[in-house]
Amino acid sequence: MATVAETRHPHHVPHRHHPLPGPFTTPQPRRLPALRHLGPNWYAAVMGTAIVANAGASFPYGVPGLRTACQVVWALSAVALVVVLVARAGHWLYHRDQARAHLLDPAVAPFYGCLAMALLAVGAGTLLVGKDLVGEGVAVAVDAVLFTAGTAVGLVAAVAVPYLMVVRHRVEPGQAGPVWLLPLVAPMVSAAVGPLLVPHLPAGQAREGMLLACYAMFGISLLATLMLLPLIVGRLIVAGPLPLALTPTLFLVLGPMGQSVTAVNQLADQAAGAVQAPYAGGLAAFAVVYGVPVIGFALLWLALALAMVVRAARAGMPFALTWWAFTFPVGTCVTGAEGLSRHTGLVAFQWLAAALFAFLVAAWLTAAVRTVRGLAAGRLLAPPAPAPAAAPAR
Repeated sequence: MATVAETRHPHHVPHRHHPLPGPFTTPQPRRLPALRHLGPNWYAAVMGTAIVANAGASFPYGVPGLRTACQVVWALSAVALVVVLVARAGHWLYHRDQARAHLLDPAVAPFYGCLAMALLAVGAGTLLVGKDLVGEGVAVAVDAVLFTAGTAVGLVAAVAVPYLMVVRHRVEPGQAGPVWLLPLVAPMVSAAVGPLLVPHLPAGQAREGMLLACYAMFGISLLATLMLLPLIVGRLIVAGPLPLALTPTLFLVLGPMGQSVTAVNQLADQAAGAVQAPYAGGLAAFAVVYGVPVIGFALLWLALALAMVVRAARAGMPFALTWWAFTFPVGTCVTGAEGLSRHTGLVAFQWLAAALFAFLVAAWLTAAVRTVRGLAAGRLLAPPAPAPAAAPAR
């Protein structure tokens, strides 16, 4: 389209001003185009890596070399967290328009919950296995910082993302999906990893306050999930299967289930040193009374999700970052089963934890290798393909 100046005379040639070279030239910031389409969903890779180390730290069987492998995976997750944090900071600095567009996109905004969960998962791993490398004092300090930051971000996301969906996003009933759970699960992750810090707090008010705060976040996440889950199931029944690339997100439903079982068991482990009888015994009983039925539902959903993924794979399901949904949610079920095995003494829960951990490791290796290949080929940071043009009306 011609400018106004060019349309004044057909033979008018606009005079172009060229910047003076040397010190009079104002340097232009590099736009870093590779970061333009790097969204908050990349934190899912950090979460999925950290949960492998966290789940392996409490593995019920002695496997030679497992502790060392968990340390390596934790270190990898810590490096990945730093890299993604820096890259996302660059995204906001150089591509603020795209970052704001992500916040206003109902398909992308829920992934801001992944930032909180990535901070919390790496922090927990630091205290569980990283302390062997950095020392317990440093591990406690790092976990305290990451837990505080992750909890704050998670609570903000749990309010801000639903608020945006109500007042700014334009959401249709058929768009309901498991991704909507992401900002709501973050407080549950805080409830599950917060108990690790309880023994390092002063006895009395500090320990009891932390324990009860974790129970409050358990309730926040659980009740919000129970409100949203019927919408997700209803959408699947009424509208049919998810698109092929989104089918792995069905595993996200396992997140609040497995993480809530992990939370009640971790809280029960620390109850005796934080609250007085009879509450400590009651909380230990609640871990089993709540955990067993919920892990049963998680296994039911796992079977359904696996069937849907097999169906999608046969139809040509492509690789996408959604494949990281096979990792963190399954890892929460591993830690949940490990907690139930401690409190019930049942070997069946040890077997369940071992089987799910094997699935988790295989899923992590697959997602990690495919992600590295996608990055090397430039596919994962490429702009999204334009929507196909509608056929002309006849």
